[in-house]
Amino acid sequence: MTPLTDGIIAVDKPAGISSARVVARLKRRLGVKKVGHTGTLDPFATGVLLCGINKGTRISRFLIGGEKSYVAGVHLGVDTDTLDAEGEITASAGNDFLNDLTEEQVATAVAQFKGPQKQIPPVYSALKHNGVPLYRLARQGTPVEKPPRDIEIYDIHVTSMELPLVEMDVRCSSGTYIRSLARDIGSRLGCGAHLASLCRTACCGISLKETVPLSNLEQMDDSQFNGQIIPMARALSFLPAVSADESMLGKIRFGQPLGALLPPASFWLDAGQNTFLRILDPRGSLAAVVEYDETVQTYNYCCVFVD
Repeated sequence: MTPLTDGIIAVDKPAGISSARVVARLKRRLGVKKVGHTGTLDPFATGVLLCGINKGTRISRFLIGGEKSYVAGVHLGVDTDTLDAEGEITASAGNDFLNDLTEEQVATAVAQFKGPQKQIPPVYSALKHNGVPLYRLARQGTPVEKPPRDIEIYDIHVTSMELPLVEMDVRCSSGTYIRSLARDIGSRLGCGAHLASLCRTACCGISLKETVPLSNLEQMDDSQFNGQIIPMARALSFLPAVSADESMLGKIRFGQPLGALLPPASFWLDAGQNTFLRILDPRGSLAAVVEYDETVQTYNYCCVFVD
């Protein structure tokens, strides 16, 4: 039997299945316990779902916070309790309002959401309140609204429009809820809206064209499956990197301070947004991830992969 490689598998998630269910099916197919996704996609959504395999699960924390891109279909004029097409209708603007709405008004409203902003998460979400998922509380009739969170939409624009349906491309920060975005666009236009469809087209620099349908993965033998696994160094390519020689690898192996062996943080620190640094071995494989601690101006180990 071919040993499974450590890394990330990019699944093209089908509609109608939860992210947790995707993980369960991969575990069953692979016969391993260490599989985990790196950021939930709603059951109705499709597209890029990154899953860690074996040691790849240890880099999930860095992928969860990465940039994401979507193609979103928004239905104007109808609000639902879940903010998507699977919920119960709570309000409708009616045809008269929509007939007076122009495509120019819609495009202008959508464009106004580009940039940093506060966003209220859906009451039907996996976020927790006192240890209980919000969606469970909402289904019990006791919905809890979390305070607004800081997000950023780097780019957003309409790609097609046949009112009341609007399709748009969205590139955004981690933590952005596209369902909430649909709600807010509808509110801005004064007609309400919900998310009709969603496809994640990229996550942390890994695009939809690099994914494999879940059903295909389940039919592969271990050798074929290994051919689809993205190396950890490649999966974290959005983080800055330095190459290690044998002397540095020896220190990493025993968890010793790296000190002057690493470059000054000013050479790579991204305006305080990223404090993580990849260390690659001579083959280009991921040897470790370290984090710069500005308070004491030193590097701390996050995870080590040197045997």
